[in-house]
Amino acid sequence: MISQMDVLIFVLTIIVTALFTAAVRRELLKADIRDNPIISEHRQKSGTPTMGGFGILIGISLMALITFTWNAVSYLHITVLMMVVAGIFGMFDDLLGFKVKEYQKVVKNTSDEPVQLGLLTLQPGEEARVASPKAKKDYEKIVEQEHKLELIDEIPIKTETTEKEKIFTQFILACFLIVPGVLSSNIMGHNIGLLMIPLAIFAIIGSINSVNLIDGMDGLAAGIIAIASVASALYAGAVVGSVASLPFVVIAGASVGFLVLNHYPAKIFMGDTGSYALGTGYMVAALLGDSLVFSIIALAVPIVSVIISLLHRSHIITLPVEPLHHTLNYHGMSEQKIILLYWGITLIVSVIALFLFGII
Repeated sequence: MISQMDVLIFVLTIIVTALFTAAVRRELLKADIRDNPIISEHRQKSGTPTMGGFGILIGISLMALITFTWNAVSYLHITVLMMVVAGIFGMFDDLLGFKVKEYQKVVKNTSDEPVQLGLLTLQPGEEARVASPKAKKDYEKIVEQEHKLELIDEIPIKTETTEKEKIFTQFILACFLIVPGVLSSNIMGHNIGLLMIPLAIFAIIGSINSVNLIDGMDGLAAGIIAIASVASALYAGAVVGSVASLPFVVIAGASVGFLVLNHYPAKIFMGDTGSYALGTGYMVAALLGDSLVFSIIALAVPIVSVIISLLHRSHIITLPVEPLHHTLNYHGMSEQKIILLYWGITLIVSVIALFLFGII
């Protein structure tokens, strides 16, 4: 289980990460590195510093150096190294996002009847972004012929790497762990041999995208990773020992430390710098510590969110706004309630999993 040393490192990581996140926020404000959300309901958050993941990276790196003084290279140091590399990949995505690709129109239905705009049906007085190609065609037609929509804003849309480019870079990132051959080929006591290589690559890529997608509301991603990491630390500590639980303890502490300034209303966002690092670190810790199955279950909320988004993109289901948490917000659920709902589900799933695996 979790030792007193683990608890001490957890608390110390919280303090260190919170302090460095505050320092990073101050520097980001000086450099005018700020977010510009495209979701209409979140436009009031424009100007919040982003790329706060640097606070997480500095915090975990310092903890890795501290533990190195009494512990040789361990799972923690491998995990932190992977998180730093992943954070650098995410940083380039963040920097690319400061280049504006297009300006997206925000319109309001000023008529007394519903208006069809792309996949959305705007009720009287309702607002929406003109995002999809179909919505853009509908907008031109409605403005020219029906005069039912009013242009109320134009939102700058950031430049992003394509999905294929992201998957490729994430694949390269995963190979940094696979190539050295530090992974065990065991899953819950079963040796799967070389099958572990594609499974590990898929798991890391899936974790990065899950955390990246869920990072759309104040404290949502950091809170979920904190809860899932504490649960995974309990599992890994009971099954393998402290060497396997320590990476999760540090990731959990860094997530909680970042939440000090990232909780609603957020004073800083982690950006891809942070979401890439947390997604990578969480799954690397699971792969190294033989807790893969459990850790995937604990991360169920972001994984399900990705699946729903993939179903939407495949036109099997239709969401008015992607991903699911923005759809819930679009339909009137407050951001605070959505965050607490997602945190609560993660906690419940994690506790049930600990019970089923015989840890509690």
